[in-house]
Amino acid sequence: MGGIGGMEIFIILVVALVIFGPKKLPEMGRSLGKAIREFKSAGSDLQDELTKTANEIDKEPEPNIKPPKPS
Repeated sequence: MGGIGGMEIFIILVVALVIFGPKKLPEMGRSLGKAIREFKSAGSDLQDELTKTANEIDKEPEPNIKPPKPS
């Protein structure tokens, strides 16, 4: 049990061709590709922003706080 094999992918593609038709499939593929690219781009932007913020936090000097003197 597990994973999708070549025969399963072929059956899915044939069913999609029958349901959506040959004119609609390329359009759907382009839309899916565009969505995946946008998602990856947003993920990369978020990762870059988090790295930048982490580097800025690391560069901040440690506060020079002295403990209070005992009375």
